[in-house]
Amino acid sequence: MSEAPSHLSRLEEKLGVRFRDKSVLQQALVHRSFLNEHPEWALGSNERLEFLGDAFIGLVVAEALYRNYPHYTEGQLTELRISLVRGETLAAVGGRLGIGEHLYLGRGERAAGGQERASNLAAAVEALVGATLVDRGYRAARALVLRLLKSELLQQRRRGVVRDAKSMLQELVQRCGLPAPRYRTVGVTGTPEGPRFTVEVLVGEATLGSGVGRRKVDAERQAAIRALETLRAGAGSVDR
Repeated sequence: MSEAPSHLSRLEEKLGVRFRDKSVLQQALVHRSFLNEHPEWALGSNERLEFLGDAFIGLVVAEALYRNYPHYTEGQLTELRISLVRGETLAAVGGRLGIGEHLYLGRGERAAGGQERASNLAAAVEALVGATLVDRGYRAARALVLRLLKSELLQQRRRGVVRDAKSMLQELVQRCGLPAPRYRTVGVTGTPEGPRFTVEVLVGEATLGSGVGRRKVDAERQAAIRALETLRAGAGSVDR
């Protein structure tokens, strides 16, 4: 590979990370559309690094929440983690860093505003974290995640309230133009004195999650958490 472009040095300054292998940094910025027009490009797209960074961000955020909120339940921690690692949050981080100007995009994607597209910015943030993990190791990547999400973590500590998962799911599907979530009880086990409810949540005809709880409202909340995780992972196919 030829000498790395100068704009990569500017990005390193923004990130607070100096890469030993500049090609790893460069790969983190390559959108799939760029490869369609540059078949000779040897590095590949940023999708594998995005996969790695996504998982690592989730780990670092989960650890930070576990340490900072000792009195929160598992469900509350999960809801908070979802709000911090969702695409909208990471896209906002990418916007603050000006990552769009560093992306390698195909002409069509750039003409369509791809450098400002939220999904591209979020994917690039995840890929940059993955690249840092590969090139500089665990400590550097962990420090990067905490720097990137510092303001969001501080805001949450000041707010001191976890938004309800059912409300978060309702808002998300509304923004996507999808039908309102429906909760369906599919099973009741245990005794009358100690029942356990199993509830599914559906959006349109798609079942996006299920939950179990001693109260129906607890089972619905768990189902909403699973649905949010499904939608964030892009695994949910929703038929209207």
